[in-house]
Amino acid sequence: MDIKKARSFVNNMWDTSIIPQLCDYIKIPNKSPLFDPDWEQHGHMEQAVQMLEAWCRTQEIEGMQIEVVRIEGRTPILFIDIPGASDDVVLLYGHYDKQPEFSGWAEGLDPWVPVIKDGKLYGRGGADDGYATFGSLTAIRTLQEQGIKHAHCVVLIEGCEESGSFDLPYYIDLLGDRIGSPSLVVCLDAECGNYDQLWCTTSLRGNLTGTLRVDVLTEGVHSGSASGIVPSSFRVLRQLLNRIEDETTGQLKPEGLYVEIPRQRTEQAQQAADTLGDSVFLKYPWAVDSPSPSESPYELLLNNTWRPTLSITGADGLPALLNAGNVQLPHTTLKLSFRLPPTCDGDVAAAAVKDALEADTPPLSQVEFDVESTMAGWNAPPVADWLETSMNKASEAFFGKASMYMGTGGTIPFMGMLGEKFPEAQFLVTGLLGPRSNAHGPNEFLHIETGKRLTTCVAQVLEDHFNR
Repeated sequence: MDIKKARSFVNNMWDTSIIPQLCDYIKIPNKSPLFDPDWEQHGHMEQAVQMLEAWCRTQEIEGMQIEVVRIEGRTPILFIDIPGASDDVVLLYGHYDKQPEFSGWAEGLDPWVPVIKDGKLYGRGGADDGYATFGSLTAIRTLQEQGIKHAHCVVLIEGCEESGSFDLPYYIDLLGDRIGSPSLVVCLDAECGNYDQLWCTTSLRGNLTGTLRVDVLTEGVHSGSASGIVPSSFRVLRQLLNRIEDETTGQLKPEGLYVEIPRQRTEQAQQAADTLGDSVFLKYPWAVDSPSPSESPYELLLNNTWRPTLSITGADGLPALLNAGNVQLPHTTLKLSFRLPPTCDGDVAAAAVKDALEADTPPLSQVEFDVESTMAGWNAPPVADWLETSMNKASEAFFGKASMYMGTGGTIPFMGMLGEKFPEAQFLVTGLLGPRSNAHGPNEFLHIETGKRLTTCVAQVLEDHFNR
């Protein structure tokens, strides 16, 4: 591949076509089904997938076939089949559904209003990961523009990833024969440790979510007349949380949530920590000045990628401050979100948490932990020599630095599905979710220059895959 021609072609595609399309995409509030149960009636998901389909049909890619595949009651799949010079299959994956708005967007920014500022495209869903469709086809076009051979490529863009991909297994069963058995999977929905080089994700944590509810009364009563006699539902919740989490360190207590960390992953974490240094924690928008965690960047990376954690992501039964009268609350509910080590069995973890929370119920209260979902994590197979060489070559060519490996604290359910279904496949799991990009939160942005460079890196890997 001619590096200069590839860079020029990709840069032009991003500037004249991809960025304008992403701006239109950001304007569509196509929230994932979990956050918009009436998505079908609202029509935003349909608008988004039709927009992506229309753009794809304008791309000059030899033999490409495009279809929006539909199963009644489920979010559509954009399925693209591109013949290659061999029957070997590359599967390129992304999603087009989005997280909800969230609060706290900076002045002049809005989740559904695209804003380009300082080389970044702000708005919900651009980096996570509306660009995946555009980046995948542009990488393939980059090769075809130079007459370079590639394998048979299948592009699959789903609409349910942010809800845990509960629609996806039905489509995998439906499309199994058309997907075939990929020897390489390219996923553009992951993180990058910085914007200076190509990053390959080696593992993803699993996820366990559920609601913990404590009831002490059938209705609210005057707090002056009840407190001291009726226990506080909130206090009981605090007591229960102490069963599963050390309140000082945040370390989780149930042994069923831990696994042995493979040596290769600890070595990669050390290399990533050496490269990133304090940016491992400085990349977050801390409320305190000059944050200084007690643990090293290396330990923080392992906490974030191979150790279980708990986040409280929602609450019910607590009135807004404006409506918080002197009432003893009848019940309080918390939504618990556990991140599990990549190789931890989610069902075993769920049973361990449920047992810890529901055993020996505190006096005068009812306790229930309702498991909402468990999602498997993923640990990549050993990287083939050709892929390691290709990623490093691509990173040097388009970033000027060697490629790096790092686990990721988030979850991509599709990777777990593929890992089980295609154990012999190689994986390039990468993306644009770098420091401060803040997917899921306010001020999400896509780093435009990194998007361009990542696209050319994917093209390089596709060429090397064919020639391996």
